[in-house]
Amino acid sequence: MKKISVFAVAFTLAFATACKSDKKEPSTNTETEIENTETNTVTEQKPYDGGALWVTLNSKSGSTVKGTVVFETEGNRVTMLASVNGLEPGTHAIHLHEKSDCSAEDGTSAGGHWNPTAQPHGKWGAEEGYHKGDVGNFTASDNGKATYTFSTDEWCMGCGDETKDILGKAIIIHQGTDDFTTQPTGAAGGRVSCGGVIQ
Repeated sequence: MKKISVFAVAFTLAFATACKSDKKEPSTNTETEIENTETNTVTEQKPYDGGALWVTLNSKSGSTVKGTVVFETEGNRVTMLASVNGLEPGTHAIHLHEKSDCSAEDGTSAGGHWNPTAQPHGKWGAEEGYHKGDVGNFTASDNGKATYTFSTDEWCMGCGDETKDILGKAIIIHQGTDDFTTQPTGAAGGRVSCGGVIQ
């Protein structure tokens, strides 16, 4: 499947989810879906098969923040598309964290930022250093929705390089903004949504 098609489907699913009622409908993404329970824990994970990787974001810390993140590889680059709803309007941080474990109500089971090269926290690409999980900030609109795209050749999916492989990590959406200086978290606030990357 081409990247445009995968991302188009991601947008469609994310915004359809935001607009529908609380009724559960059958999934159309059976190959890569992560099943969720009422406690927002991952109950089943299917091995990464080399295609696009879909991750479900679940609400944490009493928030209503949910969404979908799609990762896809093209050449030596990984592109991430996050579609999020239920946010407070304004700027929020998004990071990759070290463990694919979203079982804690506040998301702390995912551990700290993914930092396999033992660098200080910082803005992506900064000469002073940055974590491989220091993705950045994005802005939610007045209706609490946001999309964010990030692409890098410093990640891979299933390559086995511990300094690049995002499999087994978690995606965290934070309540606030990453200031890119406070160590080691960027003072981004509570974890309002979490999604575990399929291993």
